[in-house]
Amino acid sequence: MAIDKTAGLLTRRGLLKSTGGLAAFASTGLAGKLMAQEPISVAGIYTVPVEQQWVSRIHVAAEAAKAAGLISYTYSENTSNTDYPRVMREYAESGAQLIVGEIFGVEQEAREVVLDYPETAFLLGSSFLPDESYPNLGVFDNYIQDASYLSGIIAGAMSESGNIGMVGGFPIPEVNRLMHAFMAGVKESKPEATFQVSFIGSWFDPPKAKETAFAMIENGADLLYAERFGVSDAAQEKGVLAIGNVIDTQADYPDTVVASALWDFGPTLAAALAKVADGSFAAENYGSYSFMKEGGCALAPLGTFEGKVPQAALDLVAAKEAAIKDGSFTTLINDEEPKSS
Repeated sequence: MAIDKTAGLLTRRGLLKSTGGLAAFASTGLAGKLMAQEPISVAGIYTVPVEQQWVSRIHVAAEAAKAAGLISYTYSENTSNTDYPRVMREYAESGAQLIVGEIFGVEQEAREVVLDYPETAFLLGSSFLPDESYPNLGVFDNYIQDASYLSGIIAGAMSESGNIGMVGGFPIPEVNRLMHAFMAGVKESKPEATFQVSFIGSWFDPPKAKETAFAMIENGADLLYAERFGVSDAAQEKGVLAIGNVIDTQADYPDTVVASALWDFGPTLAAALAKVADGSFAAENYGSYSFMKEGGCALAPLGTFEGKVPQAALDLVAAKEAAIKDGSFTTLINDEEPKSS
């Protein structure tokens, strides 16, 4: 049976701080609906440790829903792609009503499992759009390009050389779109900027990410886009700046991480739970719940860099954020693999 992990982990792993907490569930009215019934049984299946940026957002949202009494929650981490279908089956057969996770490396195999458990709702991170052939599979991705774009504006203003290094995991749409949005933001502040782009071929290999970042610094980069863990460590050691992704790590790198694009999975999970509760869960794209106007992403507070970012950049960020929220500006979504310039 898949390993059951329990709640206390949040207090032991400081990286798992929620950007939205219970707010997403309260704002939908979901809490009121579900308090009158048994908590929804939710299982999470993750291919990496729950500290990893992307997965940590799902885990934190689930823990918040559990704390609110809306769900029961169990999960497995470090599940290999080859073992993923088996763990899906075990959770489905154990009675999980909603299974969340990420199937980027096991797309077809996971869909075969989904068909075998039509009474179970699956909400899985995927590079593909929903397919009505799999009516109980909702897909999502962290479409936080709005926040990435705003972080790029700050990055461009803070880079003196305009030589910016970008280290990613794999060149899949989820990563590519954030990198492109960041690069577009940089160009707003520093049109002449150039980029070094590299992918390490892993979702969790901090030493490799760090070495890749070191090479970029040696090649002139004075600011790094830390899409993976390990990049900010290199920046800190070499005295250059970094921009974070998905979570806020400034507390760990107070003189290094200027800003971060934050993802809050709360709105996505709240929408799925509401549909499970009323029996309307179906093959849908939940990606839009990560947009800034839905409360799914935000720019982290400047914190230790308060007063250090040029005012012109801050004014532009404020104007663009307001335009994003009122719909008068749309951040371009570009899923093509970014290249060095």
